[in-house]
Amino acid sequence: MGTKDETCRATCHCGAVTISALLPDGLASASRCDCSFCLRRGAAAVTARTDSLRILQGEENLTLYTWGSHTAQHYFCKTCGIYMYHQRRSDPRQCGINLACIDGGNPRHHARTHGEIPWSDGVNHPSDRTTAT
Repeated sequence: MGTKDETCRATCHCGAVTISALLPDGLASASRCDCSFCLRRGAAAVTARTDSLRILQGEENLTLYTWGSHTAQHYFCKTCGIYMYHQRRSDPRQCGINLACIDGGNPRHHARTHGEIPWSDGVNHPSDRTTAT
C-alpha cells in the first residue's frame, strides 16, 4: 500500500468486525490528533471517504462513542474494544480508519515508507472556538 486511491481492509483484534474504505491518499494520510479523546486513544488514523466505508462483517458488534458536538462518531468492537474508525468532526465527509487495523498498516514501520506520522491540533479545533458578534 502507499499509492493514491487505495481501498483498504481493516479488522479488529478478535476478527468480529471487518470494514473496507477508499483511502484517497493511501497510508501516507496517517495522522494523530491531540484532542482529549484521541490523545488517550493513541491510535494513528488514515483518511478515508465516509461514503466509501463499508462494514463487511460484524455491524452488530460495533459500538458508538460520541460526546460534545456529537459530530465525531467513534466506532469500537464490542468484543475486543479496538477502535476501528471514526467520522471526523472537522469534515464529516471524511472518516479516520485505525492504521493498525489495516492489513500491512503497522504504525511502527510507517516512517520507513511514508515518513513520521504528523499530529493535528485537536486541542484548538476550529469547532470549539466561539466568535464574538
